[in-house]
Formats: sequence, structure tokens, C-alpha cells
Amino acid sequence: MRKIETRVLNPDEIANAEKMLVCSARLTQRGHNIKNLDDFMNLYEKDYTKSTVKVLAALPHYTLQKLGVINVVITGASRRFLAQITRHQNEVKFMSASLQYSDYSGSSDFVVPYKMLEAGDEVVELYKLTNMFAMKEYTHVAEICGNDSAGYLAPQGMRNTLIISATPFQWKHMIQQRVCRRNTDETRYIMLKIWEQLYNISPALFANAGPFCMNGYCEEGKMSCKNPIKMNITPTDILKEDFPLLTKEEAQKI
Repeated sequence: MRKIETRVLNPDEIANAEKMLVCSARLTQRGHNIKNLDDFMNLYEKDYTKSTVKVLAALPHYTLQKLGVINVVITGASRRFLAQITRHQNEVKFMSASLQYSDYSGSSDFVVPYKMLEAGDEVVELYKLTNMFAMKEYTHVAEICGNDSAGYLAPQGMRNTLIISATPFQWKHMIQQRVCRRNTDETRYIMLKIWEQLYNISPALFANAGPFCMNGYCEEGKMSCKNPIKMNITPTDILKEDFPLLTKEEAQKI
């Protein structure tokens, strides 16, 4: 089966977001020096260092990180993931394939939950057979009532394509919330993959995007997982530690 894949669609926008971050911070401090458009453009085009971006990105002045939009596409994720991630609504936009218009008749590709992979082939095969039965009924109902009605029979594990558009601040917020070890495995895996890509493009902007425990504290209180993620490790390190089954070959199963 196809693996879950993610891609930043407009990576150049991340450089623009860095530039706007620094420019906006300078504007707040040096506005009195701007007498005309040329003065502002000189400020806008002024060089900056990655260390400046890192310092500003760690400050609690979040508006500085809201002056850009980064688009990410996710293919192969489940509709259960869709239901979870779309709970984030502030400064985030979503677009996904429609159950009303898309015809999934004959589909046989489903996300296999990570713990089922750990449980072994018998559980995985039972899961697949159950989904295949549901999709057989989906196809039958679609022929009679159309795709919209048949969509109510679609398994939660059926794969979907989703575009997410968000500011750098909101990407960091979603990552912080969703890579916490209390989240579902699929959601954590996807958000770690997105964080990995964003971090590789701009470690200065996305270094501090991890869950609360990576900053030395947990906000879950009594509901804490009691298994904090180590500080100062990368999203790639977390993926290797938490999802060891997802080697290049095993990833085809999820």
C-alpha cells in the first residue's frame, strides 16, 4: 500500500516568513526612522542572520510569526486523522477530497494503525478484511444511492488527500499539540513528518516547535504520559525512536 506522504508546497514562503519576522521586529523598534517608502524598503531588504531569526522565533511576540502562509499537502492519511486535525481552526485552512463527489468504489487501501503493525499480521489481516467488507457495501450503495450516501459506510481508515494552509505560528502550535505522546500514533507520525520538513528548511524558525515536555514542563497535569521526549533532539530523532517499525519497507504498510 501507499505510505503516508507529506510535502511543503511553497518552501520559498518559509524564507519570506523569516524575512517578514525580522522586518516586523525591526519596524516596531525603528519606525521613527521611516519617512517614506524607500526608507521602509531599505529596512525590508536589510540583511539578517539565522541567529536573529532563532531569537525572535523564541519570543512570546507571536504576531511576528503570523505574516506568512505555508501550504502542506498530505496524501494517504486516514479520514480519522482528518477529523482530528481539522479541530484546529484559528488561522488554519483545510481542503480535502470530498466523500460527496469522489467515488471510492473498489478502494482497497487503508491506513493500518501502528499498534496493529506491532500486534502482527493476524490483526492486520483481520482489519483489512473488515475494511474490504465495508467498501464492498459502499460500492453497492453507491450504485443505488450515489457517492454521498455511500460515504457513510466509508471506514475511518480509508485514505484521503488533505491540504493544510497555516501561518508559521499556527504550524508550530499544531505540531506542539499533536506530536505529544498522548496523541494517536498516526497523527503524531504525520505531524512529526511535517515538522521534520519544516525544520530541515528552517531550523531557526522551527527549532522550538516540539511539545511542552521538550521545553522542560508538561501541561497535561495528571493526564501526562509520564514519558517525556528528550530535550534538544530533532523530529527525525523522535521518528526513529517512537516509530522503529516504519523503515522504508514497513512504511508501505501504514
